[in-house]
Amino acid sequence: MLLHDVAIEAIAYELPPHCVTSAELEDRIAPTMERLGVPRGRIEELTGIRERRHWDAGVTPSAAGTRAARAAIEQAGIDPRELGCLINASIGRDYIEPATSCFVHGALKLAPTCINYDVSNACLGFITGIINIGLMIEVGLIRYGMVVSGDNFREGVEATVKCLSGPDVDMQTFRDNFASLTLGSSAVAAILCHKDLSRSGHRVNGFVTMAATEHNQLCVAQSHYMRADPSGLLTHGVALAKAAWDKAETELPGWSDSEIAQYAPHQVGSRHCAAFAQVLSLTPSKMFLNFMTLGNIGSAAVTVSLAQAVETGNVKRGDHVGLIGVGSGLNCSLMSINW
Repeated sequence: MLLHDVAIEAIAYELPPHCVTSAELEDRIAPTMERLGVPRGRIEELTGIRERRHWDAGVTPSAAGTRAARAAIEQAGIDPRELGCLINASIGRDYIEPATSCFVHGALKLAPTCINYDVSNACLGFITGIINIGLMIEVGLIRYGMVVSGDNFREGVEATVKCLSGPDVDMQTFRDNFASLTLGSSAVAAILCHKDLSRSGHRVNGFVTMAATEHNQLCVAQSHYMRADPSGLLTHGVALAKAAWDKAETELPGWSDSEIAQYAPHQVGSRHCAAFAQVLSLTPSKMFLNFMTLGNIGSAAVTVSLAQAVETGNVKRGDHVGLIGVGSGLNCSLMSINW
């Protein structure tokens, strides 16, 4: 679908203070790895992830998200009461109810007329939130909107380490829980507005989305547990992305590797990124990658990658940028932006 009136006014992100290396995690499960014959260095070897970051214990998704939201509001230079909608797109939740957006809305003292709710779409949540806000702007329901995501995967990683430290852990259990060790925490917020109000000029051109929900068991998680089939996610996720890419080529103007200057992809690890580049025929150097030091940061990954690509000069004003998001379920969205 094409969008004609939507701009990204600001993106701000926050990285947690605690750095946890893959070597440190392996130190804590060393007896299990030795018993199962898993060589040291396996996490980095298979994923390319050297380290990830986590918040202090007890930092909630809303608290992390609020930090990024305040920074985005300051960057945009708007009165927060102008926001017409706030969407929380984090994977984690403060509680089952109320919506985590309520706590962010309250902390920011947004207007009572500001719509707020959570979008749950795994690692695709932030792009789904942008789509929601963009459509509201497009039809004239709101002038400004914000998407926010804050996750603290520390407790989940700690629970995985505890599980894998058990004396009865077998190889299948190790494989099922391996992906949890790649998770990193972060927070990010983006403010969108009607193009006529924008000072940035960063335009959202449109998006496509595709689903392959027959694969909904490849990654399933609860607050302290995640079981994943990395091989299945790689195979079927890349195939879904290829179907979405083919759809984007027919629906989004200029959607081709030759016309896209930079990609901000969701990043699971080195093998996934290499497979995406190969199957979609992307120029690898156009993919802004940060999984090596951030790990898999879930729904924040695409937007943090875009923000960091801008900071480092990899994305310049006027560049055509492709956002590539895939989430458990499986769902995939591609989004075209002119920065």
